[in-house]
Amino acid sequence: MLIVDCGAEIALKGADRVSFHQTSELGERAFCSNCGSGLYYHYFDNDKHFVPAGLFDFDGFTFDRQIFIDEKPSYYCFSDQTENMTGKGFCELRYGTEAIE
Repeated sequence: MLIVDCGAEIALKGADRVSFHQTSELGERAFCSNCGSGLYYHYFDNDKHFVPAGLFDFDGFTFDRQIFIDEKPSYYCFSDQTENMTGKGFCELRYGTEAIE
């Protein structure tokens, strides 16, 4: 999934058709209540919203990080030079080493 870190402030057209599901104590997912399409993930602790890149009518984003690189299928490789993080490395950074078994 290609996502964009949109920070704390986002604006949605059709906000009256957005529904939410709290997936854990960490955050919630927003989705279209008409069709069920995923709109973003919102972390409560840092108030960041992560939105799928395909929802934007814009293609000028910078691809700068890949996470869970150790779970990437072997049949593809992006050409951009990026910061690469394993799943464990990302989870330790995001949730702390004490949260990782």
